[in-house]
Amino acid sequence: MSLTPTILSDGSAFYKELEQQYVKHDKGLFILAPSGVGKTHFCSAQQDKHWIDADELWLAAGAMPPEGVEWWNMGVPIIEQVERRCDVVSADAVTEGFWFMGASSYAFKPDAIVVPDWDTHVAQIKHREENNYDGGMKSHQLDQVKIHIGIIRRWKEQGVPEFATIQEAVDNLTGSVGSLESR
Repeated sequence: MSLTPTILSDGSAFYKELEQQYVKHDKGLFILAPSGVGKTHFCSAQQDKHWIDADELWLAAGAMPPEGVEWWNMGVPIIEQVERRCDVVSADAVTEGFWFMGASSYAFKPDAIVVPDWDTHVAQIKHREENNYDGGMKSHQLDQVKIHIGIIRRWKEQGVPEFATIQEAVDNLTGSVGSLESR
């Protein structure tokens, strides 16, 4: 399978519309974390919409294939192509002052990474799969999750801090602004 080709265009209207739904900040932030750590849950549970689930951002911008297309199972060339597209949108979103968290980054440096201990991570994936599955990796794909964690952890070599939970990363980056625990 190949992806539909893309073109770059003026995204001003896209980000203006995003600003109607989410808080725009003086400085944008990006948290990178593998599937199953609670990004979607965190973003959905916010009272004030500071954090965007990057899947929504990337889908709306056309960087990712439509929902239902499991592009992460289509081999490395497709994965890299999608992640490069996501990087373009991520760079613009940070420049525009948005905070978001997602699992895709080819070369765009995140502000933090989140990697829970393995047993906790596996339990979270299993719980989501059995209760409120909303996409992402499943228990039979744990080997792929481990590979992705190794790729994500490479950012530590460039000084990106690692946290065990989304909440810890948010609190560290924002001083608890946009934190679920500050409600």
